Amino acid sequence: MANSPLSREDVLAGHFLLRYLRPEELSRLAATATLVRHRANATIFQKGDPGLSMVAVVNGRVKICTYSAEGKELVLNIIDRGGLFGEIAVLDGQPRSADAVTLEDSELLVLERARLMPFLTANPEIPTRLIGMLCQRLRQTSEALEDALLRDAPSRVARGLLRLAGTFGKVEASRLRIDIKLSQQQIGNLIGISRESTNKYIVDWSRAGYLQVDNGLITILDRAALEGLSQAEL
Repeated sequence: MANSPLSREDVLAGHFLLRYLRPEELSRLAATATLVRHRANATIFQKGDPGLSMVAVVNGRVKICTYSAEGKELVLNIIDRGGLFGEIAVLDGQPRSADAVTLEDSELLVLERARLMPFLTANPEIPTRLIGMLCQRLRQTSEALEDALLRDAPSRVARGLLRLAGTFGKVEASRLRIDIKLSQQQIGNLIGISRESTNKYIVDWSRAGYLQVDNGLITILDRAALEGLSQAEL
């Protein structure tokens, strides 16, 4: 069944920075936003671009990524329907710290910094919630660094799949389906290992009965086994 459409107010109210705005404030802010559409694999902005807007996903999904000097991609985050991105550059006025690229056809709501900031500074809840957001980002960065330095490849793949399940998981009977279609290259880019290694462990764990792969979607059949694998260290 297709997702029912979200109103502009619904999208903005779903974000933890904006959900405490009064309904009339949300309506005024939503009225200043611009709805744009992008096809899959479209670049929304690139690292170094001016941070002039924050973007909400009305429909579709967007990856936040960066690249090495050799062109190797690292996926930092995947923004689902109802999520927002680009807020850091908007809040500090600095250039974008990563690229944003659509994973599928997407509808996006763009909020310009000049119109957004008065709403944020007028709300007394915002500073505390900004601190919480920055702490969450720091924890995510620390976890990624820990994975890279302390965990072997199987552990990193298992942890990556469990993180995807935490964000995109849908329970079906006793199974947990990751409701986002990503190639093994994209999963490897998200975890920070090669496509070949990602493929090896997904195939091995499918044969062992931990996972099932059907039409590009991964279903976790034995979560306890993956959690055990995720704890292994170098």
